[in-house]
Amino acid sequence: GHVVRNWKVRWFVLLQDKLLYYKIEGGKKEPSPKGRILLDGCTITCPCLEYENRPLLIKLKTKTNTDYFLECCSREERDSWALDITGAIHAGHPVQVQELHRMKNSFKLLDNISLHDIVERMYDSNTGIKLTRNLDQGNRYKETFTGSALVDWLISNNFAVSRFEAVTLASMLMDENFIRPVGTRSTEAMRFSDPSEKFLDDSTALYMFAENSKKSTSSKEEVQFNISELSGTIVKQGFLMKQGHKRKNWKVRRFVLRADPAFLHYYDPTKEENKPVGGFSLRGCLVSALEDNGVPAGVKGNVQGNLFKIITKNDIHYYIQASSKAERVQWIEAIKPLT
Repeated sequence: GHVVRNWKVRWFVLLQDKLLYYKIEGGKKEPSPKGRILLDGCTITCPCLEYENRPLLIKLKTKTNTDYFLECCSREERDSWALDITGAIHAGHPVQVQELHRMKNSFKLLDNISLHDIVERMYDSNTGIKLTRNLDQGNRYKETFTGSALVDWLISNNFAVSRFEAVTLASMLMDENFIRPVGTRSTEAMRFSDPSEKFLDDSTALYMFAENSKKSTSSKEEVQFNISELSGTIVKQGFLMKQGHKRKNWKVRRFVLRADPAFLHYYDPTKEENKPVGGFSLRGCLVSALEDNGVPAGVKGNVQGNLFKIITKNDIHYYIQASSKAERVQWIEAIKPLT
């Protein structure tokens, strides 16, 4: 409501150039519309996260700067309305409508997106993702967020243009051990062979920040944690091929194995900054060689052999290729004592 800021059920009808809304009386809409929203010059925001406890909002701002907040019954309904309203706004520009539909089901992660930057933004106390307590099968989890909340947040912060793209990006954050699943729903999804099904765009799937992904802050305790993670004694380092968790492609990474504390980090050799692009604690990990006669399940792409696998205590699988059998043996023998 514009005068009284309350929420009321209205029946909406989308026309080519306007959105009509009707009052409901006795379960039926009245014959005359209660009001109308002219779409010419409108801008649409979806998802709109201005109301923390209302994640299913669409915001329309008219060219006269009047704001309308519309709440849907589900995320699917919200996204469908948003797509159709956007199409009506750009009805005179068929190329834009075609591009909108193409983006809806396409994936084109921008080259300049850094997963580290995304996580830093997620931690921001004002604009970051909201952490809440959640119950799952009798267990209480502190500081969690749902899969659908993360998808909404990624889109609203312009890290993704569609839910498909946001799910892909969220999967990368999970696969690179920035976030992890908690609770039955999200943990069971990790068993799927299809990477697109491992992260759930679902309001019942719970996730939280991974233990080794800490917020950059002035707090001495957390800064010391980050420093200690990278200050262990270097036991071994070298170049290996690592399979991506989402795209299943293979990339060269410089691996650094540290002890006290035991961590394995990997770096992108094409970047000048000496910061790891991923890493994980070796405590509780399992490491094993994979046979060269045949490609194991979960391994895709150009496999030359000399594979080994590391499974973290959170059941995240890392597939790595060494350049020779001897090098594979050396890495496994160096890692095993630190697990």
